[in-house]
Amino acid sequence: MCNDYERHIRWAEYCRMMQDLALGIPTRQSELDLPPSDDVRINETAPVMRAADDGIELVPMNFSFPPSGARGGPVFNFRSEGRHFDNSNRCLIPASAFFEFTGKKYPKTKHRFTLNGAPFMAIAGIWREGHGNHPPAFTMLTTAPGADVAPYHNRQIVVLRPEDWAAWIHLTKPEDELLRPLAAGSLVVQTVREGRA
Repeated sequence: MCNDYERHIRWAEYCRMMQDLALGIPTRQSELDLPPSDDVRINETAPVMRAADDGIELVPMNFSFPPSGARGGPVFNFRSEGRHFDNSNRCLIPASAFFEFTGKKYPKTKHRFTLNGAPFMAIAGIWREGHGNHPPAFTMLTTAPGADVAPYHNRQIVVLRPEDWAAWIHLTKPEDELLRPLAAGSLVVQTVREGRA
């Protein structure tokens, strides 16, 4: 599943989108809070969008929850079906694209997914406060794959339409309306690296 995504979002585009959606941006924030990255991977620091007193703030957090036990790995994806998130810290992960990989040999074939007709996307996530040596962290929610992702993977991250961003942050719509794959044609896929045969 998604363990790598891209963030090339112009600050002006971000501000315009937030203004169009009537989602406030704290005055202390700037383009420095949304740095570009070709690849954001597990255990790297990345900004998430979360509720704040004066709107939606960008806060840097670790990509993945720490392992829950000695044998477990980092939790970078979290299954959404059958769960309720009303008591969770909900967030959005801004991204210009996410990647899926196919094949068995390394390097695997790398596929880039973007949101059709939008300069960037937001992925549904949840976050936790830091504790001990672990910093605040986030994970991405997953669902069954839609038509655009199914040829590449048997699960997918939840990409939210901009009109649903506030609904996820404040949970003003039923979760099953939000945490589902987008309609066919919503995502554009491009193979950006051929893998080994």
